[in-house]
Amino acid sequence: MRPRRRPAFAAPADPALMKDLNTTPLIDVMLVLLVMFIMVIPMQLNQIPLELPGNGAVTNESPIHRLDIAANGVILWDGAAVAEASLPARFAALAHDPAAPLLQIAADGAARYELFSRTLSSARKAGITRLGMVGNERFPPMLDAR
Repeated sequence: MRPRRRPAFAAPADPALMKDLNTTPLIDVMLVLLVMFIMVIPMQLNQIPLELPGNGAVTNESPIHRLDIAANGVILWDGAAVAEASLPARFAALAHDPAAPLLQIAADGAARYELFSRTLSSARKAGITRLGMVGNERFPPMLDAR
């Protein structure tokens, strides 16, 4: 007499409890968090340390130079268009001017941040210490509307 064969899909006669932890969902959550950190950390590290003046009026009569960054990428130095490559030389001359001129930067809200960041970095490398941001008062109403 032949022994009876059990079908392949049948459950074993005495089912034992699984003692192993299913780690697949834990690994999935860990990978999602890892991807999120990889995307967020570079944004937090993109900083240019600058010492900006407080909210006070300029007391001395030093010359003021204005640098405008337009939405289309055009850079204006005191109203005249200049190339981005010429900015480091202008910043160096401004930093070593004995009259201690003030540099005011006005960036259009639609201007590329990359250009603005390169400009600030170039000013910092040249040693500009008197720097002001112009026109930022128009942005808080737009941020409050969100």
